[in-house]
Amino acid sequence: MRTLNYIAPLALALALTACGDATESESGATSSEAVNALEAPEGQKWSETVSKTDAGGIVMGNPDAPIKLVEYMSITCSHCRDFGEQAFAPLRDTYVDSGRVSFEIRNFVRDPLDLTAAILSRCGGEAPFFPLTEQALSNQGTMFEKAQGMGEATYSDILKSAPDSRFVRLAEQLGLISFFQQRGISEDQAKTCLANTETAEQLMNGTQKAAEEYNIEGTPTFLINGQKVEGTTWAMIETKLKEAGAR
Repeated sequence: MRTLNYIAPLALALALTACGDATESESGATSSEAVNALEAPEGQKWSETVSKTDAGGIVMGNPDAPIKLVEYMSITCSHCRDFGEQAFAPLRDTYVDSGRVSFEIRNFVRDPLDLTAAILSRCGGEAPFFPLTEQALSNQGTMFEKAQGMGEATYSDILKSAPDSRFVRLAEQLGLISFFQQRGISEDQAKTCLANTETAEQLMNGTQKAAEEYNIEGTPTFLINGQKVEGTTWAMIETKLKEAGAR
């Protein structure tokens, strides 16, 4: 079990953004019969059905969807940002709303910056998690600029502070409290979430468990119906969904 008593040099934390390998691959899910669309309850869209999972992720879509897509992602990962920009809209509108596919994000935290942003993306509960995550990914460049601007000395001092104040201080330096405040998370709410060490521990322990269970070497990493599939781009993952019957 990991603890919050760690210090990562700022240069190392930012180097971790190299994340996954976007090399093309043909391996993954095998072809299946086409799956019929399943209508949502009257007056609703399946993408509006959002809940927390036993694995600690947040899932969108038909709870009984026959095709279950899971993304292990890091908010400080450039490939995750690119996937979000390419995939989130078509994945939601074409696949999740058809009832064929559910989409779950599991945070795979890689550094203190990522952990801080992940905590805030969950601060409003399940309903706003997906749009907040998408916008946090788009804020990567600004977050990294502010991180570099704080310098190693300030960064190290923050990480040596008490766990219940560490992520509040880091979020303030990164401009994340004001960023999320503009998106419906009040300053008091954000600071309360960041001071909750249990959330941070859960995210870190979930990351360790995922690494051990699925041998994750980079992000994003995807599962379809519990099986790891190769690919980091939307084109590759869409192909896998179609092979699994989402067509």
